[in-house]
Amino acid sequence: MPKNELYRIESGKAVLDISDHLGQTRAWDSFARFIFIIAGTQSGKTSFGPWWLWREIENCGTGDYLAATANYDLFKLKMLPEMEKIYEGLFGWNFVKSDRVFESKEKLSLPNEPTRPAKRIILRSANAAGGLESSSAEAAWLDECGHPDFKIDAWEAVQRRLSLSEGRVLGTTTPYNMGWLKTEIYDKWKAGDPAFEIIQFKSIMNPAFPREEYERMRNILQAWKFKMFYDGEFERPAGLIYDCFIDALHTCPRFALPDRWQRYLGIDFGGVNTAGLFYAQEPGTNKLYLYRTYKAGSRTAEEHTRELLKGEPMIPFAVGGSKSEDQWRSEFKAAGLPVRPPDIKDVEVGIDRVYEAHKKNELIVFDDLKEYLEQKHTYSRVVDASGNPTEKIEDKESFHYMDGERYIVGFLKKKGFGTSTKKIDFWEPRRVQVKVAQPARTEAEIEELLRSEQ
Repeated sequence: MPKNELYRIESGKAVLDISDHLGQTRAWDSFARFIFIIAGTQSGKTSFGPWWLWREIENCGTGDYLAATANYDLFKLKMLPEMEKIYEGLFGWNFVKSDRVFESKEKLSLPNEPTRPAKRIILRSANAAGGLESSSAEAAWLDECGHPDFKIDAWEAVQRRLSLSEGRVLGTTTPYNMGWLKTEIYDKWKAGDPAFEIIQFKSIMNPAFPREEYERMRNILQAWKFKMFYDGEFERPAGLIYDCFIDALHTCPRFALPDRWQRYLGIDFGGVNTAGLFYAQEPGTNKLYLYRTYKAGSRTAEEHTRELLKGEPMIPFAVGGSKSEDQWRSEFKAAGLPVRPPDIKDVEVGIDRVYEAHKKNELIVFDDLKEYLEQKHTYSRVVDASGNPTEKIEDKESFHYMDGERYIVGFLKKKGFGTSTKKIDFWEPRRVQVKVAQPARTEAEIEELLRSEQ
């Protein structure tokens, strides 16, 4: 057997041998539809993926298959070398570099159609726009699917591609955060969903991983980081901003909100992505229910306004954009949706106000808002070489919901606002017309109401 390989050559044929690795053996023997190996670094995850996919190809036969990883660097440095070694080197498949596709030697001829490979493996990066949206597939291997670049919308796209065939999935990853892999996969498995099986093991489950290196890293890393990256266990990272957010406390199943409940809207402007978060306030309390999210690009302010207000029982009280984004607010106002600027410039003050609202259990999220929840569980600060959080927010520009939430919740939770027991309707509740949306009160009247609150 080649050094550190999972196969040996017998009589000119490759024979898989995973007998020394209990974790790989458990994954191989699993009958679950969605199998996820969540394990420590260098534990034998990526090397196992091509072989599992090969067995699915042998079982399912003709068709397309999917192999996806988090980003192009991981594709180029990890997934592609493993696939080339097995499919080109051992099985003689052809790799079409321009299409990032492996093609089998067997050809398929159909009436009135050109000859094409009988079997194909389509390789994709999860963070490439539209890369996973294509024809149906028979099975999929997802490597490093817990990485921050592998978003929940990529996981949903994979499931769509497998819908017709009810194809199986193998996920192989180290746990990087508390995102969708935890809430949508691990938690469902823990709750007893038979469609899922989680197989967890430490780096030293791999017979080739040195015990000395494992112990060395245990001694120099912070406990949370070692648990995640070497034991394959979920831990709250040190840099997680909303570490107080607990699904069991701060989410609830969707229910019908009364039309009379006051509505609020936080907006994060952007040409590529304009995001909105809709909250309803329970009368007589400071409790806000997040019931709807919005994200779209390549639309005018008028088009955004039309979509934002569609189906809403009243024009929401809206806050959005940074202090300098007055042009966006002017355009939305002209379209029929007045948007106030935030009352503060400091990002950290806004984060503190949202954090406090979570601690006081004043923010409840409908649990089907998966993309918002993924951002909530992965919104983090950059950590330094020692694993300590810095002030910098990691990949801040991609967390549009967190910015929109900070604008509106930060405004509503400022000192002295919203503490009055008297009922205030910023706009009279009424059904919104799709094309024309005008507030029932003038801006001067609204300003007067806000002053009276303070």
